[in-house]
Amino acid sequence: MNAPTSSATDVRASLAAIHAGFEATGYLCSDAIATALFLATNLQKPILVEGPPGVGKTELARATAAWLDKPLIRLQCYEGLDESKALYEWKYGKQLLYTQVLKDKLGDLMAGAKGLAESIARLHEFDDTFFNTEFLEPRPLLKALWEPGGAVLLIDEIDKSDQEFEAFLLEMLQDYQISIPELGTVKATVPPVVFLTSNNTRELGDALKRRCLHLHIPYPDASLERRIIASRVPDLHDSIRHQLVGFVQGLRALDLKKTPAISETIDWARALLLLHADELDVELVRSTLNLLLKFQDDITQVDSELYRLISAAHKV
Repeated sequence: MNAPTSSATDVRASLAAIHAGFEATGYLCSDAIATALFLATNLQKPILVEGPPGVGKTELARATAAWLDKPLIRLQCYEGLDESKALYEWKYGKQLLYTQVLKDKLGDLMAGAKGLAESIARLHEFDDTFFNTEFLEPRPLLKALWEPGGAVLLIDEIDKSDQEFEAFLLEMLQDYQISIPELGTVKATVPPVVFLTSNNTRELGDALKRRCLHLHIPYPDASLERRIIASRVPDLHDSIRHQLVGFVQGLRALDLKKTPAISETIDWARALLLLHADELDVELVRSTLNLLLKFQDDITQVDSELYRLISAAHKV
């Protein structure tokens, strides 16, 4: 597939439009994210999004769906996921009911048939009816291919699925089509925008990576995180927003079992707003630290560092 030609001015305008469109949805994207999305939509390639949990990988797909005004179709991966849960299932109950109706009408069906061969041919005509779209229950992958105006397909936490399922996805990621034995090849009229997310719990195969653009989303720096908090919790005062971001940035420099994610920073900001806090102090932080840290060992470790972290946050 040849990439569409455009001038450098057109590209800059497109990237600016992506930034503005995402900001309107409440998602502040970096230049790397905007560029990856521009390339993916123009080259019709999936995006493999990697990074620590909670940095906004799933939210990126949601924001893209809102920006493009397309439905978001999500497939949550897990160990043991197979094509019957991801692609389609047959409506066996409906097929069984149809079988009963056919049985009741069998005499009428065979009326006038001349010989065994003609009778079998008539039965085969009805046998094919059992395996058409009327008896098909589409799952996320097939729904994304069938969506007439296109969709945003999120294959979430692909690293939690088995290698066999990863191999099953290759045809879809390469050609936006799936082979169904009873129906043949189903190809998307409008290819979906596909995101695959991974938390790196296992190494993904080279074949899958070759089919995707790679995007790594790290934890945000202090400046971007302050902008995110201002967007999501606009009523929080500037001074405490600077302090809480400085404190969270300090936490991320520690050796913790679970580093606070952006979503947890937002939750903490909402809690501080609810508590009418105007600055960080030891007792306030200690009583709300469970919003940021999810392991007691981490909370105990940070407790001994509170004075230093809070003091540093006030100087930001």
